[in-house]
Amino acid sequence: MKTAYVFPGQGAQFVGMAKDLYNSNETAKNLLERANEQLGFRITDIMFDGTAEELKQTKVTQPAVFLHSVVLALMMGDELKPDMTAGHSLGEFSALAAAGALSFEEALDLVSKRAMAMQKACEKQPSTMAAILGLDDNVIKEVVNGITDTTVVAANFNCPGQVVISGTIEGIDRACEQLKAAGAKRALKLAVGGAFHSPLMEPARAELAEAIDNAKFITPKCPIYQNVTAKPSTDPVEIKENLIAQLTSPVRWTESVQAMIGDGAEKFVELGPGSVLQGLIRKINRNVELEGRQ
Repeated sequence: MKTAYVFPGQGAQFVGMAKDLYNSNETAKNLLERANEQLGFRITDIMFDGTAEELKQTKVTQPAVFLHSVVLALMMGDELKPDMTAGHSLGEFSALAAAGALSFEEALDLVSKRAMAMQKACEKQPSTMAAILGLDDNVIKEVVNGITDTTVVAANFNCPGQVVISGTIEGIDRACEQLKAAGAKRALKLAVGGAFHSPLMEPARAELAEAIDNAKFITPKCPIYQNVTAKPSTDPVEIKENLIAQLTSPVRWTESVQAMIGDGAEKFVELGPGSVLQGLIRKINRNVELEGRQ
């Protein structure tokens, strides 16, 4: 049986995350202390005992979710034998570290730089995202493509009947109205600081491109199914290009899961805070086995 390991993205965080791991496992404690030193502040204090508001800052959230996920993967040692990996948005960096394409330090450095660059882009242009429930993907694309005087795009194709749109405040408000009129069951604005996976992230993409180009990627031990293409890759050059493109491109999660199943995945193990991905995978295909470790 082939097993896919999957890693969550921003939004999966919670106060108290990874605290049990730190207190009960020497490997976890060492890795988290290395992260505190590398980041230059005690991120573990915010993860374990901070406020939800502190944890919600993009520059904290992204490294925190990455650390929780990757610490779980590295704690497994030789037991970690993925046939394939994938991560949702930020989770793609966790997937790359778990598959050995990036070292722990290199991946953490990129995640931290990505978070800072995205925070800056958010501050430059007030923007947001909204979840659209119960409407066909193509109808959503048609509606947002019809709004041309401001920025709004389909950003995350999470599972059938759940798409997240991303754009300016005005663009999101208008799209939500039109999508409800087109038959969406719900259009919920999300508590996020910006328009991730949209053209408004272009300043962050340009900033991150240099860091990714300079980072040392090696051939992973298994294929990574990347957000931008929903296809497997083991080529470091291709992986880098797709990671750079990811910031301004949609997350094709539904297609990625379907591609992994098509390539033989019968079991999905979610490593990291929460169980969001297990819920999405269940809606994509009810026949696969699911497991979560947090």
